[in-house]
Amino acid sequence: MAIRHSKDNSFKLILGNHQLFAEFLRDFIPVGILKSVNPDDIEDLSERFLPLNQNARDSDTVKRIRLNGDNPLFVIAIVEHESKVNFRTPFKMLQYICLVLDNYEKEQKNRNAPLTKDFLYPPVLPIVFYDGPDRWTALRNFRDRTALADVFGKHIPAFEYELVELNKYRREDLIEFCDALSFIMLIDKLETKEGLGLLKKLPQNYLEQIRLKVPENLSRLMTDVITVLLDRLEVTGEGIGAVTDLIKRKEYRTMFDALVESVLADKRQAVRQEREKARQEWERVVRQEREKVRQEQERAWQEKQEGARRQKQMGVSPDIIAAGFGLSFEEIERL
Repeated sequence: MAIRHSKDNSFKLILGNHQLFAEFLRDFIPVGILKSVNPDDIEDLSERFLPLNQNARDSDTVKRIRLNGDNPLFVIAIVEHESKVNFRTPFKMLQYICLVLDNYEKEQKNRNAPLTKDFLYPPVLPIVFYDGPDRWTALRNFRDRTALADVFGKHIPAFEYELVELNKYRREDLIEFCDALSFIMLIDKLETKEGLGLLKKLPQNYLEQIRLKVPENLSRLMTDVITVLLDRLEVTGEGIGAVTDLIKRKEYRTMFDALVESVLADKRQAVRQEREKARQEWERVVRQEREKVRQEQERAWQEKQEGARRQKQMGVSPDIIAAGFGLSFEEIERL
């Protein structure tokens, strides 16, 4: 998933699925109350905030989550793929939070409720998911991005967004999660086609657990997401087709074999193409050298004829001309 475009597409698919989003909260967010969130507790509100979304990324997501006692929690998830850290993120999160809370006020059945003393605004959990190559160095607290915070600190919003850096998670950490999202993240961490060989080393019990846990509808989504990620790695269409067919049948171990074979086939094809390119280049150089020799010989012959012609016009004896220029009497006669 251009890389940014492909990654946006893959994460739009991931965050749009409530089961994967529940796994995302459970795996990556250290808040105990979120460990028990079920897919049915999640509602997607992203389309309500399209004006801000269109100025940002298609993979930005806003969810309403029903917690115990029907208390709502709003989650704002922003996915950052850029190689450069986005230092504007704290303010962008503030924009989102204000829009979310304003929308919550407006949807209250009792529109006067926000004016009462007992009215409470719902919590908003801002999350940045970052999988860029460099360390995330943007400040996480909006107050730290505000001038004179030491003087006006109590008057400045002081929320902090949760940061999830995929590159901080080792392969072993993702395997320990043992769910569909971890499976996708393992593939997303691959930077080159050569890295696909590492997938063959995944524990058999991990793959068996994934096979048992992934329902049919999620298996289809995984097919779409992994297709986007493999396209980013420039795996051939034929190779992707073989892999997605195996995903549908939940044959994950065989899938990795197919991936590696696809990469090896690509390498063999690349070697053949390089050899053919080298052969064509060698033939081109040989043709150039032969043409150069032919032109030099032609030039020398013309110079020899011209010199002999001048001496003949001066009345020099044919014997002398023949000896001097290596021409036969017939060639001298034709000059």
